[in-house]
Amino acid sequence: MSREFSFSSESVTEGHPDKVADTISDYIVDRCMENDPESRVACETLVKDNMVVLAGEVTTNSDFNYQSAVREAIQKIGYTNDDCKFNADSFLFVNALSQQSGDIAQGVDNNGAEGKGHEEQGAGDQGLMFGYASDETPELMPAPVSYAHQLGREVTRLRKDGELSWLRPDSKTQVSCEYANDRVQRINAVVISTQHADSVSHAEIKQAMTDLVIRKLLPAELVDNDTEILVNPTGRFVVGGPEGDCGLTGRKIIVDTYGGMGRHGGGAFSGKDPSKVDRSAAYMCRWVAKNIVAAGLAKRCELQLAYAIGHPLPVSLDINAFGTSSVDEAKIIAAVNAVFSFKPADIVSQLGLKTVSATGFNYANTTNYGHFGREDSHLAWEVCDKVDALKAAL
Repeated sequence: MSREFSFSSESVTEGHPDKVADTISDYIVDRCMENDPESRVACETLVKDNMVVLAGEVTTNSDFNYQSAVREAIQKIGYTNDDCKFNADSFLFVNALSQQSGDIAQGVDNNGAEGKGHEEQGAGDQGLMFGYASDETPELMPAPVSYAHQLGREVTRLRKDGELSWLRPDSKTQVSCEYANDRVQRINAVVISTQHADSVSHAEIKQAMTDLVIRKLLPAELVDNDTEILVNPTGRFVVGGPEGDCGLTGRKIIVDTYGGMGRHGGGAFSGKDPSKVDRSAAYMCRWVAKNIVAAGLAKRCELQLAYAIGHPLPVSLDINAFGTSSVDEAKIIAAVNAVFSFKPADIVSQLGLKTVSATGFNYANTTNYGHFGREDSHLAWEVCDKVDALKAAL
């Protein structure tokens, strides 16, 4: 039975301190894997004031300067203004990365070891991963998080293109949608909080965000006179980024996925090579769920996988179509198992997760504005290329 409800999702721009940390971590993944696709990377980043700390485990044959990679990431984000304490040209750098544990490595490596019981690549850790898709938007994503990402991307574009010189990198967006019969009927609230130069007035900020972002991007038929628009509701946002708040890798996992509409297994994506199923299997789940919805087998679909560390097969697989499926869910599961392989090594191969390059697929390009729902030909998990195979398997 359908119900009426309101649902809110948020997004953050790449200058948000947690996203600064995510971006730096993914830059380290890329630098490792560009020259050594077999690299094992688990890079956590902490940013605060003008300090960057790297910690975790890295095993790689790639030779590069870690501080230079961090500086490049910060420059690309845009922390180059003199009025921001966190700055690409003057940060304190601490590198506390060490090598991956041999006990973990033997479980992931595609060779035998005492007690392992097989010679295949196993999962890099135990855990559960979810993938979700919905037919409510063209990109098969929940509308609230999709709209929130659109707003965030536009705020960043206005800043990087120099159209609003007073914008600074740290921003957050939030969109609340009213639903009836599983479809968005209207947008009842929009929030944008954006860091800015001290010289600009609150009135100018509010007008720019309302006219150049909110009313420009959100569907006019969904925004009415009763839609509440809140821009910088504290009245001032000059101190931002890592100066205003400590940033850590992996604290924006709901922004990274489905805005809370689909469940999350708890594992972060950024800073991890694809042997970590927290990342690779979550991408796999999205790919499968999206192809199921694109094939018309369900209007909404959530897929869950679970793994044991060192084991080459998932310990469970479940699909929930929320009563929207056009065929029995057991038949969908059978078709999915016939079309897709969920072994960690096969996930990496099917999605091309080791083929990292500056001009093609790279992990730093997945970090911001959601890992899913992106119009990017380099993201294999967003391609609906298994629709015919699923229908044939049924």
